[in-house]
Amino acid sequence: MLTGWFLLFILFWVVFLLITMSIGGFFMFRKFLKRLPKADGKSELDWQEYYIEQTRHLWGDEEKALLEDLVKPVPELFRDVARQKIAGKIGELALQENASCITKDLVIRGYIIATPKRDHKFLVKALKEKQINLAPYEHLLQSK
Repeated sequence: MLTGWFLLFILFWVVFLLITMSIGGFFMFRKFLKRLPKADGKSELDWQEYYIEQTRHLWGDEEKALLEDLVKPVPELFRDVARQKIAGKIGELALQENASCITKDLVIRGYIIATPKRDHKFLVKALKEKQINLAPYEHLLQSK
């Protein structure tokens, strides 16, 4: 029979496996939902890729560096996903406004719109370090 330390080891292992599979399943399910086509026939990820591809030539080195600085607080594992989501939103804004190039203003507004409110404290801290005025973005920071 299972007794003592071996029983505890088996129980710990079962709980550990259930928790890790649940966490993995949650993230896989979220990715699956983003890949489902919407009413227009394209998924959320398809639109992100479209906006990034349409505006790739508009990005300058300074704006790419700013985006990199803004996504630094994101854990390494999720940084590529965050960068793509934010770049997609920036591209969408650029296309809506018929921008001739991606500007700091577009990068900041795209970041604010694409990220949840809890992540804005990192943005505020980074912009203050770079001595960028936050006044034009207060309405976006407050609206979410």
